[in-house]
Order: sequence, then structure tokens, then C-alpha cells
Amino acid sequence: MDVPGRTFPVPQPDDRQVLEQWLDFQRATVRAKCEGLDEASARRSLIPSSPATTVAGIVGHLTGVERHWLVRSFLGEPIPAEPGGWGGPVRPLPELLDDYDAQCARSREIAADHALDTPERYAPEGLPIVTLRWILGHLTQETARHLGHLDLLRELADGSRGY
Repeated sequence: MDVPGRTFPVPQPDDRQVLEQWLDFQRATVRAKCEGLDEASARRSLIPSSPATTVAGIVGHLTGVERHWLVRSFLGEPIPAEPGGWGGPVRPLPELLDDYDAQCARSREIAADHALDTPERYAPEGLPIVTLRWILGHLTQETARHLGHLDLLRELADGSRGY
């Protein structure tokens, strides 16, 4: 079954297919949740107890999560700090989405070049070293979790709902 712009994983997947295809489905849903949203709504704070939680902020955060786990932790490469918190610098939502897509493409390339049991090269002191398999599972969880936030923010912003 396909949803516009997204493809469900194959029905009899191997381990890599489960991890990569479900993660890609979640990644594509981020863009789908943002389609047609105007800039003011993308930046509107709708949760009084968490004013930094905006659609644009979540997209920026997910870009940083991808970069942190695949570039910083897995490859062990330094990454520059993003100014401006969750959403990084104030940029239009389409630019944030393009950055997210570009980082996801880089993440896919990194993952494709390594076995799932390959350990990361960097973990902060006191944390265990994890494998690429663990990282891809975590990215799926993190992306899906924030898609729930995007679901709510989008419905509050303009009433749009959908899978």
C-alpha cells in the first residue's frame, strides 16, 4: 500500500529493510505533515507549556537529530553547533524541509555503506557504544515521536488531519 509521497515497507523484509524502510516512511511523513502550511502557522507556538514547540522547530530538531546520530556519533565527525535552538536560524519552512531532506539523504548514504552491527565511533562519556542497527531504530522512534507532535500542531494550526 502506498500513501502519496510515501511507500510502506515490503511485506517480508530483512532486518535492514525493516529499519531503513520504516525510517524512510517516517521521514517522508514529516514533509507530508508540512505540505501547504503557511509560514506564520509553521512558527506559531500553540502549546502554552512548551512555546518553542512549533512545526518549524520540530523540522529543525529532526535535522539535527539525523546529523547528530549519523555524522557525529556513528562516523565520529564533529558537527557545528546550530544557533537558535530547536529550529536553528529563523529560515523559511521550505528551506528547513530541504535541509532535512538533504540530511536524510546523507544519513541514507552513511547507513548504506556500513553493516548494521558496525559500532558508532563516538559516544559521550558514560554512555555505551551502540551499533548502526540501534541508531536506525532510535531514529525511527525519535522521528515517529515528533510526527505525533506534528499531527497535533498541524491540526491546531489549520484543522488538517491525516496519515
